[in-house]
Amino acid sequence: MSFHSRRLCYFPALLSVVIQLLHGVSSQLVVVEEPIYAPPPPLVVIEEPTSSPPPPLDVVNEPIFAPPPPLNVVNEPISAPPAPLIVVNEPISAPPPPLVVVKEPVSAPPPPLVEQEGSDRIVPALFVFGDSLIDNGNNNNIPSFAKANYFPYGIDFNGGPTGRFCNGLTMVDGIAQLLGLPLIPAYSEATGDQVLRGVNYASAAAGILPDTGGNFMGRIPFDQQIHNFQTTLDQMASKSGGPVAIADSVARGLFFIGMGSNDYLNNYLMPNFPTRNQFNAQQFGDLLVQHYANHLTRLYNLGGRKFVVAGLGRMGCIPSILAQGTDGKCSEEVNQLVLPFNTNVKTMISNLNQNLPDAKFIYLDITHMLEDIIASPAIYGITTLDKGCCGIGRNRGQITCLPFQTPCPNRDQYLFWDAFHPTEKVNLIMAKKAFSGDRTIAFPINIQELASLS
Repeated sequence: MSFHSRRLCYFPALLSVVIQLLHGVSSQLVVVEEPIYAPPPPLVVIEEPTSSPPPPLDVVNEPIFAPPPPLNVVNEPISAPPAPLIVVNEPISAPPPPLVVVKEPVSAPPPPLVEQEGSDRIVPALFVFGDSLIDNGNNNNIPSFAKANYFPYGIDFNGGPTGRFCNGLTMVDGIAQLLGLPLIPAYSEATGDQVLRGVNYASAAAGILPDTGGNFMGRIPFDQQIHNFQTTLDQMASKSGGPVAIADSVARGLFFIGMGSNDYLNNYLMPNFPTRNQFNAQQFGDLLVQHYANHLTRLYNLGGRKFVVAGLGRMGCIPSILAQGTDGKCSEEVNQLVLPFNTNVKTMISNLNQNLPDAKFIYLDITHMLEDIIASPAIYGITTLDKGCCGIGRNRGQITCLPFQTPCPNRDQYLFWDAFHPTEKVNLIMAKKAFSGDRTIAFPINIQELASLS
């Protein structure tokens, strides 16, 4: 590889820095138009190499209310013309590290980091839909600025960087292991019989709305992730005797969905998107959940019966948002902004359980999980709650983790790995809570109970 090719490896990472700076601009523009009275709320995959090539990724950026166009990788402007990127020259606490050649991610799976009570699978498969909180490499080979397939991402993952936005395992990785499953492969890499045990379709910068994340160019919105699942069903049917033969496996499998954070961070709160001028907090929450219910019903119609839906956390307390203030306090405006979404999702789950025969939907209260950790950090060995382990500037959140930046050495003591995402330590804590937690964490039942239902 030539010298110029090496430098191009970092073009997505450097452009993502510019995009993050838009968050600094947008912080001055956040307006919460109505007080929200509703109580609180995604956070929150796996690969085995085989011979046949993976199916193509379908990435579409389409207007919010338009039906999906033909599946192609399209990097076009979003429906509202984006404002020009503005580079804000502000002093930061430390200069970025020099650019270094990033090694290609290695596909070797890590050893289990979550205790398992046995090797028997509780469910036949796990299908994952979401964003960067649970993406495990689907953005690696598409033209996107939202990537994490470079060091120090994956510093604690056996095999190095894979595309996970974490130092190690994600929440869904931990859940898969607790279910007795191997780490679920990314859709971009799943081949052969791997698909029979589940596939991860999550994509960084993706949202419930198709326009969400448009500043990052390529990403795979929720509707396209569902289309990719349809492709997987065809693959499964060809290996297992047709659609009828796989119907039971799909119905007994778990569907994990964690969506919505980018619809706020990379849509509503971005200055070059029109949604903030079109909807107040309640109206936007209503819009999101209307689309969300339609997508989940589509998965039900494709054969899914057991669904785990994760709410949103306290996004006003992530390092990226904290860095936009000067008092070190969480942004209550942002925290209040997402409350209608979580409230609506709970109502949606109740309605889907009542209206879809044999459907079992459960809700994971991510806000409550994180508040429990923050309230008693010493119990979990956490000492740092307000800054990223890897990042630059105030709260190590003004610029997220750059290629070959040196992260903190005591990663297990940090709540956040970078400006947006939890550490592996916190991901695995939340996985265990979701798997066997009480009704304050998962309701109406937890994942272990859901998996055991016939």
